[in-house]
Amino acid sequence: MKKIIANKKMTVINGSHFSNLEGFYEEVSTVFMKDADWKVGTLDGFNDVLYGIETDITWKNSQKSKEDLGFNVTKEFYENKIRQGKPFNVQLIQQKLDKMIDGNGQTLFEILIEIIESHKNITLILD
Repeated sequence: MKKIIANKKMTVINGSHFSNLEGFYEEVSTVFMKDADWKVGTLDGFNDVLYGIETDITWKNSQKSKEDLGFNVTKEFYENKIRQGKPFNVQLIQQKLDKMIDGNGQTLFEILIEIIESHKNITLILD
């Protein structure tokens, strides 16, 4: 568990502001990139935005987000990538989908949590 530093910046992601991955991207674009001329639109893009940021993130209504970005939405996310084909690695995505269906894979919510927690200068608080 990371220590919360008193003078560290506090950032809020509000789960009541979105109900799907596109909405999440819109929320984090607003929160982290107010003055930027581009918006987050991919998981990699979200990860990139977090580099160099030192903050405590409070994810309000995280239980709602956990449900909104859970099994069904993740399944649809993977199925859309498989349908689209290139440039996506269809075989890898099929493996991730199969793993999730078997109960061993990650939902989008869990992937987002993992991305945030991989950044050592960020502390995540699920609210």
